[in-house]
Amino acid sequence: MGVNLSPITEAREIELSELRGKTVAVDAYNTIFQFLSIIRQPDGKPLMDDQGNVTSHLSGILYRTSNLIEAGIEPVFVFDGKPSELKSGTIEERISRREKAKIEYEQALAEGDLKKAFSKAQQTSRMTPEILESSKELLKLLGIPVVQAPSDGEAQAAYMCSKGSVHAAASQDFDSILFGAPLLVRNLTISGRRKVPGKNIYRDVKTEIIDTESMLENLGLTREQLVDVCILIGTDFNPGISGIGPKKGLKLIQKHGDLEHALPEIGQEIPEYQDVRDIFLNGPHNDDYSVKPGTIDPDEVVEMMTGHGFSPERVRNVATKISDARKAESSRRKQRSLDQWF
Repeated sequence: MGVNLSPITEAREIELSELRGKTVAVDAYNTIFQFLSIIRQPDGKPLMDDQGNVTSHLSGILYRTSNLIEAGIEPVFVFDGKPSELKSGTIEERISRREKAKIEYEQALAEGDLKKAFSKAQQTSRMTPEILESSKELLKLLGIPVVQAPSDGEAQAAYMCSKGSVHAAASQDFDSILFGAPLLVRNLTISGRRKVPGKNIYRDVKTEIIDTESMLENLGLTREQLVDVCILIGTDFNPGISGIGPKKGLKLIQKHGDLEHALPEIGQEIPEYQDVRDIFLNGPHNDDYSVKPGTIDPDEVVEMMTGHGFSPERVRNVATKISDARKAESSRRKQRSLDQWF
């Protein structure tokens, strides 16, 4: 889930057109989990083919990433590698929540409460080896670059952004900022009208962007100090201190400057906080990647998707739109280059 900085962060809503001509590094696990959570049948069951294989993620990758390419945006999907040992507590907690939600989902189905069943089903999503491999396969057939991170995908995406290889990092989590991404785009693949979890209320979800430099300036913090704020709150790598949220954590670091001086006032210790700092500030990344789009193979895309029960006509139409959009964007860039000479 990452750390929630919404109470102390102001994002700017944007239209996709603002990202036209840009390449964006997408947090693959985060995005695929969104697809698995949102793209479901009315009773909460995920989309599946006639063999019982989950296909919600394939639907999301095909249709929603194609929308980005039609808008002139080229995504690069960055996948997580081996998680840090400090993340084991978070992973165990997620498994526990998922198992609890699964039981509650089955109870809601038995009671005929489809609204509750759908809500609980969304919390049962998990990344299986089959979902992981089929996601990578479809992305490659669509000509979308796939990058394998040594550890956290967000850290790798942030590194690529800091190098200028991509324009921005895209994730629902704020951790990308802690990992050093100059620009964070949220709601890139899930914008639109969405139901508020647990409530019969819908709201418009807009794509938004956060400029890290401006954010830090407004808060009066350095990136290192923001990391300390988040360690106080609690991250995927440490539980934080009970009773300290974003606003209180911010005030403590603004007052004391760092954890070393803030912790004595709180009267508590945070074991291994320096290790958590190092993960965010000096986490592993690699330079073995390419962000150049490949060539889409429409026939292979159709063959793969129809094998999972998708309409061949709809899939081919999407493949054609992607190919046409890339050609149009290439022509637009060439024209802009020519215009610069006059």
